[in-house]
Amino acid sequence: MQSGPESLSDIELLAVLLRTGTKGENALELSRRILYDSGEEGILAIHHFSLPGLLKMKGIGRVKAIQILCLSELAKRLAKASAKKHLKFSSPASIADYYMEDLRHEGQEIVKLLMLNTKAELISETNISRGTVNASLITPRELLVEALKQEAVSIILLHNHPSGDPTPSEDDRMITRRVVQAGALVGIDLLDHIVIGNNTYYSFREERLLENA
Repeated sequence: MQSGPESLSDIELLAVLLRTGTKGENALELSRRILYDSGEEGILAIHHFSLPGLLKMKGIGRVKAIQILCLSELAKRLAKASAKKHLKFSSPASIADYYMEDLRHEGQEIVKLLMLNTKAELISETNISRGTVNASLITPRELLVEALKQEAVSIILLHNHPSGDPTPSEDDRMITRRVVQAGALVGIDLLDHIVIGNNTYYSFREERLLENA
């Protein structure tokens, strides 16, 4: 109360939320083990836990596991709500910022399709695939069929690289070229393909790669 929550360490903050420890281990000791004995780096460990994984940890029951998962989700929603104020679908940086917390902690590649109307406003978004981004698995047809269903006039592709490095692979480049070419035939523009890394991103639009696709 005297110094405010900003004066607490990551371990102390988690201990306050968990409230109690376990037999032979107080809340601070339990929190230290959760954050630093999981193979992750400190507070970011929170985003990588699953319910089964937490329940395997000594001293973590269902209540504490749910508390930790809810803490992770709350952090993501706070970041997304803050980024939404600046979200413009004409701005790759604002798009990347908005979806960053959703995607940068994922252990698998997730491909999102964003569908826009004539005013460049979001009509709908959907996950196209989960796993390795492969040009033979993601086809322009399925993307454009979905966009046509929603009566979209333009689309944006978005996916993450679990490695944290957003540099596009050859498959990323190939998919982009094929979607640009196929979209031109049906009147749906690919406005951008954004690759999300760890607090960084790569935009095909910013790099002027869509012009030569």
